Amino acid sequence: MTTPLSSAPVLEARGLVKRYGSLTALDRVDLTVRAGEAVAIMGASGSGKTTLLHCLAAIISPDAGSVRLTAPGSGPEELVGMPDAARSAVRRRHLGFVFQDHLLLPELTAVENAALPLLLVGTARAAAEAHAAAWLGALGLSGMENRRIGELSGGQAQRVAIARAQVTGAPVVFADEPTGALDSTTSSEVLDALLHATTGQGRSLVVVTHDAEVARRCDRVLHMRDGRIVDGPHTAGGASSAASTAAVTR
Repeated sequence: MTTPLSSAPVLEARGLVKRYGSLTALDRVDLTVRAGEAVAIMGASGSGKTTLLHCLAAIISPDAGSVRLTAPGSGPEELVGMPDAARSAVRRRHLGFVFQDHLLLPELTAVENAALPLLLVGTARAAAEAHAAAWLGALGLSGMENRRIGELSGGQAQRVAIARAQVTGAPVVFADEPTGALDSTTSSEVLDALLHATTGQGRSLVVVTHDAEVARRCDRVLHMRDGRIVDGPHTAGGASSAASTAAVTR
């Protein structure tokens, strides 16, 4: 039986270095993320964890090193050195993002926000919004599709962000402190939704967090200090199944 820890790599980073003046934010970091795996990255402020996330997600470019993405149905693509337009296309099609403050557009409804990634890759509006609505329903937001973001609670807004991250079927989702602005009960609900929408569908999750409960639920936990990964024990948690979202996978 294939498990997340024995499945094929979907993201491989080798020798990542990132400097800001005299500060070394990343110091020769190696990391492999496998299909269907949830990886938590922890560390003190300034340890390099968010910089690593941004390099893996092709948001910023490292000064040295390699990041290779292997999307379903294609061979490995080197993201470092890729032209900006091509890198943007990779992010739109193959990478999903969930941020602490969700970064949704307040003038749009929940379904319009969730459908945006599909519209950006040329999907017709009706089809995009139908698929987005299916994801919102799977994440417990049925009946809220036409509410604007200001009419939703923090946990509901974060679930809209999760739907937006997964609506294209992205094989890798990056989450930066996704529960950081939520109370403990809402955090647990959002974490359930995030795992159901990613690893439960055979997709990968890379999450930066200070939350020990988030880390416990992941397959692996990596600790960073001074720009380096200093250890990475397995956890006993791991991803849960995704019966509630099985109907809307792509």
